[in-house]
This record gives sequence, structure tokens and C-alpha cells, in this order.
Amino acid sequence: MRSTFEDIDPIESLEWQEAVEDVIARDGADRAHYLLDKAVQQARASGATLPFSSTTPYQNTIPSDDQELFPGDLDMEWRIRTINRWNAMATVVRRNKVSSEYGGHIASFASSAVMYDIGLNHFWRSKSTIHGGDLVFFQGHVIPGIYARSFMEGRLTEEQMENFRSEVNGGGLSSYPHPWLMPDYWQFPTVSMGLGPLMAIYQARFMKYMHNRGHIDMADRKVWVFLGDGEMDEPESRGAIDLAAREGLDNLIFVVNCNLQRLDGPVRGNGKIVQELEGDFRGAGWNVIKLLWGKGWDDLLEKDTSGKLRQLMDETVDGDYQTFKSKDGGYIREHFFGKYPETAALVKDWSDDQIWALRRGGHDPQKVYTAFKRATDTKDQPTCLLVKTVKGYGMGSAGEGQNTTHQQKKMAEDQLRAFRDRFQIPVSDEDLPKAPFVKLNNAQKSYLLDQRKKLGGEFPKREWRDTPNLEIPPLSKFETQLKSTGGREISTTMAFVRILTTLLRDKNIGKNVVPIVPDESRTFGMEGLFRSVGIYNPMGQNYTPEDADQMMFYKESVNGQVLQEGINEAGAMADWIAAATAYSNHGVPMIPFFIYYSMFGFQRVGDLAWAAGDSRARGFMLGGTAGRTTLNGEGLQHEDGHSHILANTIPNCVSYDPTFQHEVAVIVHHGLQRMYVDQEDVYFYLTLMNENYSHPDMPMGVEDEIIKGLYRLQAVKKPGKKHVNLMGSGTILVQALKAAELLKDDFGVTADIWSATSFNELARDCQDAARHNRLNPLADEQVPFVAQQLAKSKGPVIAATDYMKNFAEQIRACVPGRYTVLGTDGFGRSDSRENLRRFFEVDANHIAAAAMVDLYREGSITRKVLETALAKYEIDGAKPNPRLV
Repeated sequence: MRSTFEDIDPIESLEWQEAVEDVIARDGADRAHYLLDKAVQQARASGATLPFSSTTPYQNTIPSDDQELFPGDLDMEWRIRTINRWNAMATVVRRNKVSSEYGGHIASFASSAVMYDIGLNHFWRSKSTIHGGDLVFFQGHVIPGIYARSFMEGRLTEEQMENFRSEVNGGGLSSYPHPWLMPDYWQFPTVSMGLGPLMAIYQARFMKYMHNRGHIDMADRKVWVFLGDGEMDEPESRGAIDLAAREGLDNLIFVVNCNLQRLDGPVRGNGKIVQELEGDFRGAGWNVIKLLWGKGWDDLLEKDTSGKLRQLMDETVDGDYQTFKSKDGGYIREHFFGKYPETAALVKDWSDDQIWALRRGGHDPQKVYTAFKRATDTKDQPTCLLVKTVKGYGMGSAGEGQNTTHQQKKMAEDQLRAFRDRFQIPVSDEDLPKAPFVKLNNAQKSYLLDQRKKLGGEFPKREWRDTPNLEIPPLSKFETQLKSTGGREISTTMAFVRILTTLLRDKNIGKNVVPIVPDESRTFGMEGLFRSVGIYNPMGQNYTPEDADQMMFYKESVNGQVLQEGINEAGAMADWIAAATAYSNHGVPMIPFFIYYSMFGFQRVGDLAWAAGDSRARGFMLGGTAGRTTLNGEGLQHEDGHSHILANTIPNCVSYDPTFQHEVAVIVHHGLQRMYVDQEDVYFYLTLMNENYSHPDMPMGVEDEIIKGLYRLQAVKKPGKKHVNLMGSGTILVQALKAAELLKDDFGVTADIWSATSFNELARDCQDAARHNRLNPLADEQVPFVAQQLAKSKGPVIAATDYMKNFAEQIRACVPGRYTVLGTDGFGRSDSRENLRRFFEVDANHIAAAAMVDLYREGSITRKVLETALAKYEIDGAKPNPRLV
């Protein structure tokens, strides 16, 4: 299609333009929009192929004559804001006078101070008896400015400010928003770039879920998300924006600080990041508000009768815009306005200082207030504010608009002086080199506190101390799962679904349960939930499902309980985090169960899992079809042999690899107790299998041992001279049971069977005991639980799992006697379970053979017997290492 068209009738064209202008003057812009939209629809219906553009001119979305009345004292707020700027800068500069290793960031808050000031003074409500409170995702690099604000309010002391990024001895301030480190202050961790916008979308979505299901009255609560334009290149930043539009999340507001710079240089030197983002968000269905130009530009634009200034704004690329703000007014006169005679004429009577004083929109408090107000008033759409600023605004030669500004941690005395003089900071020449913190006078502090009082009180603030306990059912509620399956064979996945169903039906906590599945419900046998509790959809179900005549038809509803996220593990994980933090964000503890292919859990969304730990999330993650050899047909990309190793990297993730349904029941019940009664900030990870086998009765009195990670499933009453201990977890424990039978039948070797429900918990206990003994050498020595359990056992211990050897190797130092580990190191592949276990050397034959090797090394059998065993169990010493093939 041609990008330009010949005007075959200029007079007619002018008439159309004048008609549009007349409608705007007479009936307003909305009426003009309606008429033009109708005209476009008619043209397309008549067969015209019209060009599409998702962007608008490089202008402010809200015209100057449509500006909201500012509700505060502009002069007072400017005075307070300048002191806030100084204290934010001083926080970093003072810390780096001690040592440059502390780091910190000045430039990001310098560019966005007005936005945070307006939000904290006029928009962000704290949780109170009459309001649920807004949720704000603060951009990580602006944090010195937020601390400086709290210091001015009296929430933080000067000593705490002095200890920015010095937390080890207590009383310091975390580098970025970390609820784990400052649990009463920060709501969300944000500085892992891209996770903030993704988590925020699902927090807004879950807020609506809570409202539609009757847990809360969300009223006019909002989720605000502050982002940098450079951060928007992270795939997660834009990856879920269509969901926000599809579900009409008008409680969600993105504020993108478009200072045109990322860490090293321009975001789009040859382009325009604002236009790019506008196209993406408008195309997805968001309401987009551009705030690019401060009020100083309004008069120039009004005088721009030729349209050349607007043309110049449109065609100037971001790299040049950045350069302009790193220079001075004379440079801007020559290289920007001087491009066309018409634009040069607009400023011919202006001084260079007047030109330099022209501000970008994000530094104009009245325009920022108007944009924020318009965003909060928007209905049925999420809003994205694209706010243009200068990175390092006010830093002058220390970094204003410069490529190096993100790394700027220090300022020379002349740079401090320029900063002080520019913002009229009350600091003497004598004190200037120290960059002292400046306190507000009584009037200024009273104004600040009054503004916060109107909005409900302190902010940011994380509320969690009054979280109500849930009345969880007793373990006996899962009586069926505590008993043998008899002749029936089931999987642990099936057992879990039955446990989940029991919880959903519980009169006390059933409504708090949140099943979350990324498009695999049928794989996990959960399709029965479609009918019984429904799939959440805020629009309900406006179609007839093809299986409507079946008992378990696909049912969507406004108050559905299941969150079915489609093929979207990252979105499902963000959903889970929203549910798992509902106790602090909404004052209502929810019990999320996120079940997924285990390979696509920690490996795919590990950064989110870490953020969940930082967020003090509470809930259950369930890795289905787990283990390297269990999901046999799917092959390399699907076979998980390392999720437990990854889970153990997260300090407050408690992980288990159960074999039997009674273990699953005990672990889930224990998790409910710890998280929803004892109020511990932990979350649980369980692996589940799709392999069917018989499940025994739970042995008497082993509940505590299941939780600690190891119990004796089968004990030989009279161990023979040739005796071993076979230890396993997950489905490979079943192979250990078979190996015990082989050993007994073939060579008269007796074996105790140990179920290691959590090698990770055993390892942590082992390490904790070792640490205690190292730090307290004169105290009574602590004995690790695994050592206690095996203290009276006879013979070697052979541990086999469906995971990498590192999993079981963690406890080697605490196992008394000989210890051999079998595992599934290497890439997975497609085949039968039998062949895969043979290949990875974790089948019954290899377990039995390993036991015989250890018995030989201990002198319990002869070489001839060992040779016979190796031949019988078909052990090939020349077989390639599965880790390498």
C-alpha cells in the first residue's frame, strides 16, 4: 500500500478538515472521535482498504485546556520535593563516601521524583478500616527517593538512612524493595527487571477474582506499576498485556518513565520508544496517555500555525532528544529549533536559559496530576501512562542526560553546589562537602503528614500482622489417603486430586482454595473441577461448550474457582504469587495449589519462584509428572531430574518427593498448619507422579518422620548377616522395594526400606547441625536427624532417586557407614519406563547390584558371589555413562 496519497481535490479535503474542527469546537473531541470512527467503519464496510496506525502524534494526549485543577499547594510541594531530591541523592553519596562498594542509584529517582511525589501526596491510599489500600510496584532503582520521603515524614531515622545497603547488623535499609528484608515496609520485590509488570497484571486480575468470588470489596482500589522504558524490553514486561485488556482490568495502571535511557545508553537511539510502546499497548486494547511536554511548550505549540514544531517533534529521534538535554539552551536552539526557519522564529526572542527551562512532561506536577487523575477515572480498560523525563534531572554535569548517569554514585563538591543552588537547598558552604540530610520545617512536615492522613496513613506499608488463622481440617479428614489402596493401583497425582477435592468441599476453608493449572487439567485428572467449582472468567460463559451434554463439561463463570491459565507457566506462577500473598495484600489468606509439568516449573519460572520467596508467599506448588524416567514418552524437554535441586536454592521453599498417598496427605496437612495456622512465611513444593502402583497403609506414628524427611517403611525383624538399607523417594522407591525382593530371593540378603520424603529437608537439618557444632564446640553436639534415624541400622545404605545424584548426595556427610547414591544425571529421552530406568541405572537390578557391591566391599560376600550377582542383574561395566550420551 502506498504510504502517501495524491490530494485530487484540495478544496474538498479542506472542507472535511474544517468540519472536524467545527465538531470539536461545538460538541467536543469525543463527538469528533465518534463520527470519525463511524466514517472509518463505513469505508471499510464498503470495501475501502484503510491504513492502520496504533500511534498518535508525538504530543500530550490530554490537551492543556483539559487540565485538572491541582488540589494541593504547588509551591509547598515543590519545596518539599526539592528537599526529597537532595536527601535521595545524599543517601547514595554519603554511603559511597564510606566505600564505593555499597553502590546505589541517583539518576532514576531524579527523573521521576514528580511522579512519586504526586502519587504519595494525592493518589495512593493506605489500607484502613474504610479502604483496602492501593498496591504499588515501585521501580527498584528509585528506592533512595522513597526512603528519603519516609525520612522526611519521620518514619525512618537518620541512622537508618546512614545504613542504606548495610543490613547485616540490623537497622539498615535494603538496596531495593524486598519484603523478606523489610516485611513491614515493602509490598513487592521489583528489581528483577520484567517481573514487576508481569506480577502486577496478575495482582490486578486476582484482586478482581477475590472481588467476584466475594472475598473482598475491591471498590476503587488500584494496582500501580512504575517501570523504566529500558525495562520494557524484558519479554515479561509486555508478555501479558493482552490479558489485562481482555479482562478489562481498569484497576491496573502502568507508569512508564520514558527518560529514553537504559543502563548503558539510549533505549531507542534511532527511534522513539514512546511511539513503540504506545503502539503495543493501544494495539493490545489499553488506554494510553502520553505526557511528553511540560506547560512551557503549550504557548509554543499554540503559536505553531505552520505545524513545523509538531513535525519537528515527530521526526526527532530519541538519541537526539537525549543529547539535547545533556547540553544547554544554545545547543537546543541551534540543533533543534534551528532545523526549520519556522521553528527558529518561535524562540527568536527567547534567551538560551528560557529554552533550557523548557521541561519534559514528567517534570510538570500539574500535568502529572492530570494524567494520574485521568488514569484512575478510566473504566473497563487498563491504562498505560508514557511519561517523558530526563534521566538524572537536576544532576547537571554529574550526569544529567548522560550515558554514564546510571552508574553515578558520587558527586564532586562543585556538582553538589550546583545541585544545591539549582533547587535552593538550605545547606551551608561549610556543610556542603558532607552532603548532609535536610529535615523539613514544621509547616512542611505538617503538610506532608496531612496529605498522607487524607489517604489513610503511611505508605508504602505492608500489612500482615493481623492475618487471620484458618481453621484447617484434621489429618483424619484424609482418612482414605492414609489407608492402603488394596489391590487398586493409583498415582500420587490421583491421590492429590482427591485431597484437593476434600479441601474444596471443606466448609471452613474450601472457599479459600485456589486451584491453578496451565492448560493441563485433564493430564492431571482434574477435569472434574470444571463442573464442580468452575473456571474463573470475569465475562462468564457466553457460548455453549461442545461438551455441554457431559457431566464434566467445560464450565466458565464469573465466580469460578479454578484459574486455568492456558499454555502459560509464567502467568500461572504470577497468579499463584498473587494468591499466595493475598494474606498481606488483601487481609484474606488464600490457599493456592499450582499444579504443572515439573520440568516447566523452577527451570522455566525460577526467577518468579525466587521472587515468591522474597514476597513471603504461602501456598503449594505441585510438579506433576515428575522425575527423569516417569514421563517416559515425552523425552528430553519434558523429563525433570533436577527441580528439587533448584527448589532447594530458595531458602523458604520446603520441598518433598513423596512416593505414597499417605505421605502426600501428611505433607499437605503439615503445610496447611505451618502456613495458615502458625503463620510461617514458607511455601511448599511437592512432586507428583502419573505412574500407577499399590499404596500401603501408613505405618503407625511416622507423621513427624515423614515431615522431617525420612522414615523406615519396612523393617526386617531379624536382619541377616548380609543386610542392607535401601533408601529412595518418588517412584524409584518402588524400584527399591522390588530390589529388596530380588536380593532376598536371589542371595538371601535382607533389606530395610527407607522412604526419604525430602532429601532437601534432611540436608538442611544436616547443615544446621554442622553449623551449630562448629559455632558451639563446647556445647552438647547436635546429631542430624538422618544420623539419628540410621544410628541403629546395619549394613550399607543405597539411595536411589529419579533425580540427579546431587539430590541424594547432599546428606552424605551425615549418613553413618557406607553410602552409595544412584540418580538420573544426563538428558532425558523417549522410551518405556523400564528401559529408561535401566539406561539411567536406577531400576531394581541396578539398585540390587549396588547393594551387592557394597556388601562385597564390606567383606560380607565373596568375589564369586558378586560376579554371579553382576551377571544375574546384567550389569555392564563398559556401558556408556548416561550423563554423557
